[in-house]
Amino acid sequence: MAGRIRDEDVALVRERSPIADVVGEYLQLRNAGGGSLKGLCPFHDEKSPSFNVTPARGLFYCFGCAEGGDVIAFVQKIEHLSFVEAVESLARGAGIQLRYEQGGYVPRNEQGQRQRLIDAHKAAAEFYAERLLTPGAQEGRRFLSERGFSRADAERFGVGFAPPGWESLTGHLRGKGFSDKEIILAGLASQGRRGPYDKFRNRLLWPVREVTGEVVGFGARKLDPDDDGPKYLNTQETPIFKKSHLLYGLDLAKRDISRERQAVVVEGYTDVMACHLAGVGTAVATCGTSFGEEHLKILRRMLLGRSKFGGEVVFTFDGDAAGQKAALRAFAEEHGFVTETFVAVQPDGLDPCDLRIQHGDAAIRDLVAAKKPLYEFAIRSEIEGHNLDTPEGRMAALEAAAPIVAGIRNEGVRKFYGVSLDKWVGLMDERFVLRRVNQLARGGRRGDRSAPRQPAAPQQGQGAPYDLRDPSLQRERQALKIAVQYPGLAAEFDRLDAEAFSVPQHRAMYELIRSRGGVAAADDPAQWAARLREAAPNDAQRGLLTQLAVEPIEIYGELDEHYANEILGTIKIHSINRQVANLKSRLGRLDPVAEAAEYQAVFGELMAMEQRRRTMRERSGGAA
Repeated sequence: MAGRIRDEDVALVRERSPIADVVGEYLQLRNAGGGSLKGLCPFHDEKSPSFNVTPARGLFYCFGCAEGGDVIAFVQKIEHLSFVEAVESLARGAGIQLRYEQGGYVPRNEQGQRQRLIDAHKAAAEFYAERLLTPGAQEGRRFLSERGFSRADAERFGVGFAPPGWESLTGHLRGKGFSDKEIILAGLASQGRRGPYDKFRNRLLWPVREVTGEVVGFGARKLDPDDDGPKYLNTQETPIFKKSHLLYGLDLAKRDISRERQAVVVEGYTDVMACHLAGVGTAVATCGTSFGEEHLKILRRMLLGRSKFGGEVVFTFDGDAAGQKAALRAFAEEHGFVTETFVAVQPDGLDPCDLRIQHGDAAIRDLVAAKKPLYEFAIRSEIEGHNLDTPEGRMAALEAAAPIVAGIRNEGVRKFYGVSLDKWVGLMDERFVLRRVNQLARGGRRGDRSAPRQPAAPQQGQGAPYDLRDPSLQRERQALKIAVQYPGLAAEFDRLDAEAFSVPQHRAMYELIRSRGGVAAADDPAQWAARLREAAPNDAQRGLLTQLAVEPIEIYGELDEHYANEILGTIKIHSINRQVANLKSRLGRLDPVAEAAEYQAVFGELMAMEQRRRTMRERSGGAA
């Protein structure tokens, strides 16, 4: 192994990897005030943002699930990487060549596994793109041309061609220094009796990228009708390719999705290309799997970054039975989605790619604009299977569609669709229909798998009660936040002692700060919180420290030295109040005669403490 990465290189990676930019590749962030940003947490399912990023201190923290840390910890968590792999990934993005303790630059074959697989895919994507221009790729170029795509369009989306040879790519990657084991692990080759052979042969290929733009797999369409393989072949599950967590085109669409607050979900790679070229830059597609819950979470994070009200998702499906079935699958997932969800169905069965060929770019834009609410589509789909000319058929349609309406959580929306259901079925009795819907709604609430979860309580450790409703605890937490976030305003903090804090968690934070020289040692405020995190002896203290570093300091007006001193002075006064109460309690338990010496000693302590309290009150203007 190459040994540990040099500390100065790790520090440089942190410095050149702004946390807001890195996190912003995975979710949309909006201004939360006080120099903080907020978005939907990528580590647990939530409807309103509780994930905070503080760029000035390079930290993130989620107040819903208690995940937190610096930019390296974020990449570790979201990409499921080791520390070294996360540093290497960030270094690559920042253009930093890492050095290792054993000296020199790390050899290519000693880089982290993930980085090696990413590098192999980058080399493969370049290889395939170059082969699209060769004489042997004529059939692939004709396929693209017939679908209205130019050479420039193919380059924009990175479309490539896999030659028919059994070892064309494998041999190329070997020449680049990749081992057979790495090529197979990446899903670019399969193991045969005589050795590895190319996974994709004589196919047109679309590189599938992570939201960050890194190629992690491919989708491939066969070109030879006599090929007995599947029409579309996708990279199998690998350490870096997870179909349920990927959306084709998201790296290109993410900014339009955030700006337009709309995502358009199509079914194929060429459909994504057609939509983007037609001006619908919010289009994405799944990669060889049906649209599922994880895809919803990805889009929700992109959509809800700029407004608490979310955005809209438009599913495009063919107008045939298969398309309707796909739309209803999407409806089944919709309950966990805080957006307006629509379906755009092309009656003649044309997909967006064919629609563009036959009717032009405007037809795609019109298709999306003519979207219908998903609820309406699902309800009408149930009704269509019944004969509405007879009373029996109308009642059967009601019984089929009413459970869909009953499943709508929002009471107002549920009532609206209940009234619409009456009209669509033709019963002409709103009260009867609404009564039936409400009966089903009351009976169907049990076991609702998408009911909101209670947010996780912060893991403070130490085994002590930690009730944030306690005003005394709130004051102490405010003082600690000032010491962590604005050490230059907190000179009085160093004059406190551990007894100024009422719970073990806060005393531990105080001791941690003191162990680093107190706030007076914070010569670089921007790096102060990071230094404290590195010095924290356990995960519990690191977690609390991260919270204190990103949690807003709730005050009216601007934080200044006067306010900081006022908070710290109040902490000291309340500490003295607790000591006075303890001394009075102890004095009350002593016998003034039988225990005269101890009684006098405690009484003297009490008088001294009372005098100290009076002095503190006078200094702070009478604060209790």
